[in-house]
Amino acid sequence: MRRLDSSTKGFAEAFDALVNDRRETDSDVSSIVEQTIRNVRARGDVTLLEMTQRFDGFDLNKEGWQVDASTCKAAFDSLASDLRDALKLAAKRIEAYHKAQLPKDRDYTDKAGVRLGARWSAVEAAGVYVPGGRAAYPSSVLMNAIPAKVAGVERLVMVTPTPGGEVNPTVMAAAHLAGVDEIWRVGGAQAIAALAYGTDRIRPVDVITGPGNAWVAEAKRQLYGVVGIDMVAGPSEIVVVADAKNKAEWIAADLLSQAEHDPTSQSILFTDNAAFADKVALAVDAQIAGLATGAVAKQSWSANGAIIVVKNLEDAMPLVNRLAAEHLELAVDDDRAETLFDLVRHAGSVFLGRMTPEAIGDYIAGPNHVLPTGRRARFSSGLSVLDFMKRTSFIALDAQSIKAIGPAAATLADAEGLPAHAASVRKRL
Repeated sequence: MRRLDSSTKGFAEAFDALVNDRRETDSDVSSIVEQTIRNVRARGDVTLLEMTQRFDGFDLNKEGWQVDASTCKAAFDSLASDLRDALKLAAKRIEAYHKAQLPKDRDYTDKAGVRLGARWSAVEAAGVYVPGGRAAYPSSVLMNAIPAKVAGVERLVMVTPTPGGEVNPTVMAAAHLAGVDEIWRVGGAQAIAALAYGTDRIRPVDVITGPGNAWVAEAKRQLYGVVGIDMVAGPSEIVVVADAKNKAEWIAADLLSQAEHDPTSQSILFTDNAAFADKVALAVDAQIAGLATGAVAKQSWSANGAIIVVKNLEDAMPLVNRLAAEHLELAVDDDRAETLFDLVRHAGSVFLGRMTPEAIGDYIAGPNHVLPTGRRARFSSGLSVLDFMKRTSFIALDAQSIKAIGPAAATLADAEGLPAHAASVRKRL
């Protein structure tokens, strides 16, 4: 864990190194993924069958390619009542938040008499990737599937690896609750390729969303343009801005909430109190010892974690903006949280006040937890209904309005050396 102090010599260089540290997988997976995509395009289901046998250890032809709707409903009905109620509450809140995101169509006539506007519509089919290895998260099913359904997607397809042929019942229950239409038991880059191009069994989709490992992320990157994607996601990250009024145990737990995801995750604390920084560091070490995920969390905290002491928390905000983190907690009094929030320019999602841990956003609050990582919050946003929709503009002129604006259009066409463009206007004048 790095310990930095903004008042010391060399801080700028050390912080630059922290900002520029790339935590994505070092392995060059690009060529492997490229070959996998080619194989799926050429051999379709045969490639899926072979790769599932190789990586997940079971035969799709013998154990089934799909999980049917009755299995998902049975999984939902069999959940412990508290878990079922928690999933239902999460789904209700996620749906309500995303319904409020639905865009409005526009239709108006301007002063020249030209009718203008735009109409929003959902894509016909969307694919959701759900990890099945270290990360098997029903919350991700809800966060990806519900916005698609709210947007109006007609066919929602889920792909998920089932190592050893084992199906995660909570994930299937979440799929039932979210209204997933098809579930295919394939994963990896090959599943992304199948969704993009289609196979004899799996029809292609228009948009693919959802988290995955380095191979999945690379497949999404390579296939962008063949299909739409939500984002190329990297390791999880959290930045916490906290003063000494907090309980060190709370802030330590918040930092570990991301460190336990993966050894490449990153957790960073900014504080204006060196003694509090010491307390948090000790609390992190103490809590790691008691976590079932402690080995992963320790790797992450040791390799990528940081505690940064600043003169005052306002001084931290330009540094926070440079990190452009996936999650940002402002763990201060509510009024000060608003003041600091006004200084935030780049963050995937912001959690305001001492009583708002990031984990609330992962599960139950309502906003989407699929967020940009790796400083991509500088130019991108979290998943929303808009990722499953597209806008079609429209224009309507009559004899009077084309006389009003047509001559200028023809003049511009002449200037660009496109006489057929100009003629298509002038012939109507």
